[in-house]
Amino acid sequence: MRPYVRAFQAVDADPAHLLVVAEDGGRVVATLQLSFIPGLARRGALRAQVEGVRVHPEARNSGLGRALLLWARDEAERRGCALIQLTSDKARSDAHRFYSRLGYVASHEGFKLDLVPR
Repeated sequence: MRPYVRAFQAVDADPAHLLVVAEDGGRVVATLQLSFIPGLARRGALRAQVEGVRVHPEARNSGLGRALLLWARDEAERRGCALIQLTSDKARSDAHRFYSRLGYVASHEGFKLDLVPR
């Protein structure tokens, strides 16, 4: 648990990151992380990055995931972001259909390189 606690503390302490949790009767049923990234691309536009979207299997198809992502979009717009983006594993075809229904477009091919922490 130690790496998760350290990561949580770092994200929680940085105002450029929001950890969003949905509860039902005191039970966590959904989460996402929303990060705000300044950049030089797109004429210096601020962008929002959605990570770690998770909805408990019992809460799926209830509209909760949609509500979370619509909230994230509203928050990104409120903060002046020019775009909101997310990545999703290529194998998650159900998630891809869900994101597409919300207006997200598979516009880029992403690349990752695993690093060994020093």
